[in-house]
Amino acid sequence: MAIRVTLDRVLLDRRMSLTELGDRVGITLANLSILKTGKAKAIRFSTLEALCRELGCQPGDILVWDPDEVSEAEDEDDGRAVAAE
Repeated sequence: MAIRVTLDRVLLDRRMSLTELGDRVGITLANLSILKTGKAKAIRFSTLEALCRELGCQPGDILVWDPDEVSEAEDEDDGRAVAAE
């Protein structure tokens, strides 16, 4: 996926642990870990808002579009993997 989550960098800049962020936002450590490792398929705007509020950042500080990122399934409508050229 071309969208990368840079939550680990923002946490490092704020000197905040994942556990502390989870406690402040009310998100489980497991769900934050899924988000941090880039395995999440979606994020609710309310969750993104809560993260930005507690981290004092903008959504663009957490989510980055990387057009060069290779995706195994760019075309998920038909379930076939599309290779980048």
